[in-house]
Amino acid sequence: MKLVLDAIILYVVSTILLRIAGRKSIAQMTLAQTVVMVSIGTIIGNPIAKDGVLDASIATGVFVGSLILLEYLQFKFNFFERLITGKSRIVIENGIVNKESLKKLRLTVDQIEMRLRNQGISQMEDVKIATLEPNGILGYELKDEAKPLTSKELHKVLDQYFKGKQPKSSAKNSETNLFNELKEGSEKESPEYLQ
Repeated sequence: MKLVLDAIILYVVSTILLRIAGRKSIAQMTLAQTVVMVSIGTIIGNPIAKDGVLDASIATGVFVGSLILLEYLQFKFNFFERLITGKSRIVIENGIVNKESLKKLRLTVDQIEMRLRNQGISQMEDVKIATLEPNGILGYELKDEAKPLTSKELHKVLDQYFKGKQPKSSAKNSETNLFNELKEGSEKESPEYLQ
């Protein structure tokens, strides 16, 4: 029974402390956060075998406090951010792989290609710039000709296209809507293109 009670206490304490530590998913954790989370897992496993729930809770609190302090220092001082988290590295520029960066990151071209495919990019030449972020995620921007068309851009093109093609009656009264005819009470002649 003591074992079950200890496990429940450790679960509750760990959940509260990890909630205080932050909500980042494993994929978005920095190196420091990963070390703290692995350490917490190790600390939590010990008391169940050695009967030290209070000691484990205190140790876990110290690790979470250290993580919060490190994150605060990174927020306040750029030096700590570079030291603890690191900076993004450019791995592709104008469709060309930066082999020096890959060598420093110990990544192969195949691994970068795999990450591009996971993002739905089929040709490296379409990439304007790609960076490997400190949390391991690939950030990228496509070249203008490879970017998908947005609704805003489509409306802009359609407006330009139809600007010269609108009939004179609707061009002069482009702000009218279907209900104006009912409000005005008079019948209007149909535009030429509808006759």
